Amino acid sequence: MENRIAEHPVKILLVDDKKENLLSLQVILANLGYQFVEASSGKDALRILLKNQDFAIILMDVQMPLMDGFETAEMIRQSDKLKHVPIIFLTANMNTTEYIFKGYQSGAVDYMIKPLSKEILRAKVLVFTELYKKNLELRFKEEETNALNEIILKANKTLAAQYAAIEKHAAELKNKNMELDAFTYISSHDLQEPLRKIQTFTNVILTNEYPNLSTDGKLKFDRILYSTTRMRELINSLLTFSRTNIVDRKFVSTDLNIVFADVKEALLENITEKKVTIETDFHGKIDVIPFQFVQLMENLLSNAIKFAKKDTPLQITIKSIIADGATFENQMLSPQQEYCHISFEDNGIGFESQHNEKIFGVFQKLHGRDIYEGTGIGLAIVKKIVENHNGFITASGVPMEGVKFNIYIPV
Repeated sequence: MENRIAEHPVKILLVDDKKENLLSLQVILANLGYQFVEASSGKDALRILLKNQDFAIILMDVQMPLMDGFETAEMIRQSDKLKHVPIIFLTANMNTTEYIFKGYQSGAVDYMIKPLSKEILRAKVLVFTELYKKNLELRFKEEETNALNEIILKANKTLAAQYAAIEKHAAELKNKNMELDAFTYISSHDLQEPLRKIQTFTNVILTNEYPNLSTDGKLKFDRILYSTTRMRELINSLLTFSRTNIVDRKFVSTDLNIVFADVKEALLENITEKKVTIETDFHGKIDVIPFQFVQLMENLLSNAIKFAKKDTPLQITIKSIIADGATFENQMLSPQQEYCHISFEDNGIGFESQHNEKIFGVFQKLHGRDIYEGTGIGLAIVKKIVENHNGFITASGVPMEGVKFNIYIPV
């Protein structure tokens, strides 16, 4: 802004038919930073003003041949671009009320009677040149503001278009996910009927014909039984996974002690058989989808039992605490938001740290099926349930030392 004003000269148009008067004005106003343009007549002044309207002030003699100062001023005032340029008349005869009134009527803002007072002329010119600079500054500011507004408008239009595209993409993605979930649910459900028939017939054969089969036939038949059982487990897991997306999400204030009591009851046989020690320390109620949280706890507990070390009693510690995000020193948490932090830790076989994310993928298994049974969907269901609660889950493992899951649910 300051550079633009400094680069813009303050020009004064001097109009007088006498060369000595023009020179005298320049001497009086010299060394004040002004740029002078001379006109030797009214017509000459109009010709200059047609090409360049950017003058701070016009100092004009009244008595000039052909076209005097009054006529020239009236012509200047007829131009919309020039009518705001101040005109000061310089004359030796403007000493009557009628003459003065005619000067103002023709468009002058002031007048001075010759011989001119140097100090008064400088002071009057200074007033109008400073006013010119202020108007120039306002004009530049307005131009910059308009340019900035134009940039903002374009940016807003671009952002609006991008936001609309994102919303459209998100809606399309949501619809595709819903279609995919519905397809998974229906497909898995429809697969159960032929599988049920297979199991019915295999049970008939097992009851009536199995003793008559050859050794090789029994081996193949056992593989059929094993495969159908695995298929049913896989279908049930897929149904469970799809239900986590399509069911209504009704949140209820829930005590995690009650949730875990239901899980222990459901897995009591496995817990007793494996001699599992479970330590819990839950604090406070949280709003959850109850049956989904039962599924979450059941999957985590089943996963821990499945991957327990053979010769070491399984120990599981489950804790919860409610505090603001800053308490947990986790960059993914909002410092002011309150979270329920649930930690689930065991001393099982663990896993390598590079698998921290992989274990939550659908059908992801870190061990061969011949060593550990399962469909590879259990932890994917856990992650999906956590996401349904607007939270997130992390896992960290150490080979032959155990696994720790950290769940954060906003409350």
